[in-house]
Amino acid sequence: MAHIIRKATEDDAGRLAELAGVTFPLACPPGSSPADIAAHLANTLSEEHFRTYATDPDVTILVIEATGELRGYSMLVARPAKDPEVASALSLVPSTELSKCYLHPDHHGLGAAAELMHATVESAAAAGARGLWLGVNSENAKAIRFYEKSGFNKVGTKTFKLGNTVEHDFVMERALPA
Repeated sequence: MAHIIRKATEDDAGRLAELAGVTFPLACPPGSSPADIAAHLANTLSEEHFRTYATDPDVTILVIEATGELRGYSMLVARPAKDPEVASALSLVPSTELSKCYLHPDHHGLGAAAELMHATVESAAAAGARGLWLGVNSENAKAIRFYEKSGFNKVGTKTFKLGNTVEHDFVMERALPA
């Protein structure tokens, strides 16, 4: 199946929020409360937030679609890391954050995630970043394996607040092609 990878627009905001509602809970630790997940979706991954992200000059959202259906998305944030734990762990600057990278579970294992990651890496490199970093929950073994396969290495740790719960993430970083 042929995938199209393109930059998201404000018109994609509703479909991105719907997709986030399916994909974000899959990245959460098994013990995460539905209330904490719902709060995060409302406070970070709502249609309104995706509209704002789509118009932010420091943010790039890439979507992967087939037959007009969004299959996944990634979000790059080209700003210096504000979190001191993250900033001290990074060795490649300027660095761009891979803030989100999700694929609908019906499309796992079909190569779409690798296609999206490849386009995401190219986009960050084309924008002038030397490194790409992300935070991934320390209990999400499947995602960690995917990121390691995609060239990322663990370089540190950070905390992430999911609703009322403090989660522990690995900070992972990879060099970008010049």
